[in-house]
Amino acid sequence: MAKAKADHIVVAGHDGGTGASPWSSIKHAGSPWELGLAETQQTLVLNRLRGRVRLQVDGQIKTGRDVVIGALLGADEFGFATAPLVVEGCIMMRKCHLNTCPVGVATQDPVLRARFAGQPEHVVNYFFFVAEEVRELMAQLGIRSFDELIGRADLLDMKKGIAHWKAQGLDYSRIFHQPAVPAEVARRHAERQDHGLDGALDNQLISLAQAALTKGERVNIDLPVRNINRTVGAMLSGRVAARYGHEGLPNDTIHIRLSGVAGQSFGAFLARGVTLELVGEGNDYVGKGLSGGRIIVRPKAEFRGETPENIIVGNTVLYGATEGEVYFAGVAGERFAVRNSGASAVVEGVGDHGCEYMTGGTVVVLGETGRNFAAGMSGGVAYVLDEDGTFGQRCNMAQVSLEPLPEELEARRGSESGDELESHGRVAIDHLTMDDEFILKGLIERHLRFAGSTRARTILNNWASWRGKFVKVFPHEYRRALGEMAAQRKHQLEAA
Repeated sequence: MAKAKADHIVVAGHDGGTGASPWSSIKHAGSPWELGLAETQQTLVLNRLRGRVRLQVDGQIKTGRDVVIGALLGADEFGFATAPLVVEGCIMMRKCHLNTCPVGVATQDPVLRARFAGQPEHVVNYFFFVAEEVRELMAQLGIRSFDELIGRADLLDMKKGIAHWKAQGLDYSRIFHQPAVPAEVARRHAERQDHGLDGALDNQLISLAQAALTKGERVNIDLPVRNINRTVGAMLSGRVAARYGHEGLPNDTIHIRLSGVAGQSFGAFLARGVTLELVGEGNDYVGKGLSGGRIIVRPKAEFRGETPENIIVGNTVLYGATEGEVYFAGVAGERFAVRNSGASAVVEGVGDHGCEYMTGGTVVVLGETGRNFAAGMSGGVAYVLDEDGTFGQRCNMAQVSLEPLPEELEARRGSESGDELESHGRVAIDHLTMDDEFILKGLIERHLRFAGSTRARTILNNWASWRGKFVKVFPHEYRRALGEMAAQRKHQLEAA
C-alpha cells in the first residue's frame, strides 16, 4: 500500500469490532494490535517507506498507557470507539444490528432514542483524562513532544518479576526490535506525497466544462480514457458542489462521453447535473458515493457478445451511493450496490453478495445473480429477473421476503400519475406512492434509452411474458417503515 502511495494505513487489533459480531469472532479471531503494529512499523522502516504514511492503530484502546505503548511501537494516530461509546451511555448489549438498543445509541426507534443521555462534554472530558495520562507517562520517560515518542520501541521492556508459569520463555525482542538503518531514515510520518493530481483527467474536464460551471450552459465533452485515470469525475463534481451545493446543476448539463477502460472509482461522488457515459468497461468501485449524477457504461458498437454474459464493471460498484442513477449494459462483479442508500441502478447480472447492507434506492437485475444476495439489506427494493426460478436459493432470506410482481400497469394506464417514468430528466422513485410494475418497466425503458441495451429491448418487446419472471426483494424493516409512513400520511389527510 505504501509503495502505491497510500497516505494512511490502519492496523486494527482483534479486540475491536462491531458489537453485532458473533461472540466466537470477538473472542477467537484475529491477532493483537501490538503484533501487527510492530511488524508494520519495522517493515516500513526497513523499506524506507515509513515517512510517507500515517500509521493508525485501534482495537480496544482505552487509556493513556495504551496510547503511549502504541506510539512507542510506531503509531501516529489512534482509533477510539468502545470507550467513547461507553462514556456516552453504551452498556454493551450487542444489539446494534437489531434496532433495539435499550439506551438509544444504535437505534432509529424514537422511543428508545429518547433514552439517550450522552453529552458531548462527557466525551471531551474523557479524552482530557487520556491526554493527561499520556503527558504524565511522557514526563516519566523524559520525552518532551509526542512526535519524539513515535517509534521509540527501545523505551519498552517486559515487566520484571512475573512468576506465572505461562510467562516463562516469552521473548518480546522481535516486538521491541528496531531496524538497523541510518539516522536519516524516517520512523514516523514526515513527508507529503505527490499523487500526480496535476496530471489527472479531471483537470481537463474542469477546463472544458467552464461554461457549465460558471454560466450553467450545457456542455458536451468527448475524450478517451485509460485505466490509469482513477476517480474520473470526482474533482469535477467537487467544483460543481463548491459553486452550486448539493442541488448541483440541471439534469445533464455536463455530458461527458468517454471511450476506453476507466480506472478505479469511475464516477465517484458524481454530482447532480453531470452525466458520465463510458463506451468500454469500468473497474472496481464505479459510482462510489454517487451523489446525484448519472453513469452509463455500455460496450463498444463492434461488440458481438451477449451483454448478460459479459462483465462490464468490477466489484463493489455503487458503494455507499446516496442519490443518482446508473445503467450498465453488462454484468457487474461482487458486492454490487453495497450500502446503497438512494441510487437507482439497472444491471444485467451481478456476482456474489449483491445489495449487501443496502438501506435505500432501487436495483433492477436483468440477469443472473451470485449467492448471498440481499445479506443485511434493510431498505430499498430490488427487482430480479428469475428465469429458471432458482433465485430463492441464492438469496439471503434473513431480512427480506420474495414477492411476485403484481399486475398494476394496466390499472394505472391513463391515470393522473402517468403511464411511465420521466425518460429524459432525473428519475425520482417513491416506493410509497408508485407501483412496482410502473417503477420496474420505467427503469428498463430508461436502460434501453441510455445504454442501448438489447436485453432491455427484448424484455420490453414482450413485456407480458417477461414481467411474470421478475421477483421483488422486499426487506421486512422497509415494509414496516413504509407502512408507518402510509398510516401517518393517511392520518394527516384525515386531519386536514
